[in-house]
Amino acid sequence: MSTSDLSTGGQPAIHQRKRKKRLRLEDITVVDRATLKRAVAAAALGNAMEWFDFGVYSYIAVTLGRVFYPDSSGSVQLLATLATFAVAFLVRPLGGMFFGPLGDRIGRQKVLAATMIMMAISTFCIGLIPSYASIGIWAPILLLLARLVQGFSTGGEYGGAATFIAEYSPDRRRGFMGSWLEFGTLGGYVLGAAIVTALTSYLDDETLLSWGWRVPFFIAGPLGLIGLYLRLRLEETPAFQQQAEAQTSEPTPKNEFVNMITSNWKALLVCVGLVLVFNVTDYMLLSYMPSYLSANLGYDADHGLLLVLLVMLVMMVVQPLVGLLSDRVGRKPVILAGCIGFLVLSIPSFMLIQTGSTLLIFAGLMILGLLLNCFTGAMPAALPALFPTAIRYGALAIAFNVSVSLFGGTTPLFTAWLVDVSGNLMMPAFYLMLAAVIGAATILVTPETASKPLKGSSPSASDPAEAKELLAEHHASIEEQLEEIESELKRIEARRDSLIHQHPELSKRDQWGLSGHSGRG
Repeated sequence: MSTSDLSTGGQPAIHQRKRKKRLRLEDITVVDRATLKRAVAAAALGNAMEWFDFGVYSYIAVTLGRVFYPDSSGSVQLLATLATFAVAFLVRPLGGMFFGPLGDRIGRQKVLAATMIMMAISTFCIGLIPSYASIGIWAPILLLLARLVQGFSTGGEYGGAATFIAEYSPDRRRGFMGSWLEFGTLGGYVLGAAIVTALTSYLDDETLLSWGWRVPFFIAGPLGLIGLYLRLRLEETPAFQQQAEAQTSEPTPKNEFVNMITSNWKALLVCVGLVLVFNVTDYMLLSYMPSYLSANLGYDADHGLLLVLLVMLVMMVVQPLVGLLSDRVGRKPVILAGCIGFLVLSIPSFMLIQTGSTLLIFAGLMILGLLLNCFTGAMPAALPALFPTAIRYGALAIAFNVSVSLFGGTTPLFTAWLVDVSGNLMMPAFYLMLAAVIGAATILVTPETASKPLKGSSPSASDPAEAKELLAEHHASIEEQLEEIESELKRIEARRDSLIHQHPELSKRDQWGLSGHSGRG
């Protein structure tokens, strides 16, 4: 009697499960190293472009306030400039909803090229806007429009870039390769901040207000062209190509994306939770801490900015090492370590920061920075792995940007409000601890994905030898599963015999070989 007969009480099975396709060596994607390096560079440069703008805008905000809002007081100028900056976060989810599903439909490479162009042009155009003295109210209106375009385009950037690297990377090196995406984040921010710092140091006030503030925005033009060139040279990811071929043979139903999104709602919630702890800690350190040091602790503003930049430079060195570690021990242990670290060390770190000693302030910031590395090093590989290929770009873009807009982008403003209302300088630490609790609870229910193929994709390897190893591991996994099934069948058989033995009539019939699976003679 066959296994399928047993499942139907001795009758031939009418409904058979669709058998999985047998994995062959030629089904395993061997990634070309040169192509992989170009893919990582192209994706990371786009993320660097986004954060270059972030660094420039944050560091030159006071000057922009004087250029675009000259009739207001200093504090109102700064608030108006930061409000214009924050507007971009409102449209990021819209950008994710537009570019994400589009990337799943027409391809990652095409959409990422479009987001790169939009980011570069909108940033470059800020440098072209005449001052308030020249065109009046139209100056801040044009600045607002440029920021809206920036926000809309960045809504499709991170989800697409993370997806692009994840789908190009070998299964065993996805953490290391993905870590370079956040290396670009840190590098772009440091470059933007460093350029503004150099300009403010070497140019006098009049020159800075006249044309100096435009220089960093003009630099975005060449950076965008380089990124666009790199992205246009790349082919689509192997995973998307396989998906596109499957859709050609079996056309996708009209509402398939919506159906798949609703069926993956748990993964969407997990993504939102992970992005929450990732971005709250990120924006707390990189965006809020300089103003916290100067406004709340009375520390020299330039020194505070310099300390944060030094922390980011150290983080850039550590970044790939954490990605490599996540490939060795898994994403979950690394991310969980970061959550536990923030829960335990946030208060001690802020106690060091509040001493006023430059060395101890740096030590406190460095602790927070190294803990943040646990997220920046592992998240770019963990987040895309939550979703199947068919909806990976769209689902990640939507969940990521909703979480960033609600929790990440609001962190500096909300934390400043908490400190102001309560008068408690430990509020940032408490906020980090709350985010850490949410992150820990989320990562505990997240499946481990390190060294495993992405959902809906075939395995990928660095070279032919590794492909053979992956196939051998696949066969070994099947053998282990069969052993578990055999063990379970024996357990069920023993349980069956025990139950029959407890029933006098069935026990007699079983002795004569008359017992069927239903217990009827």
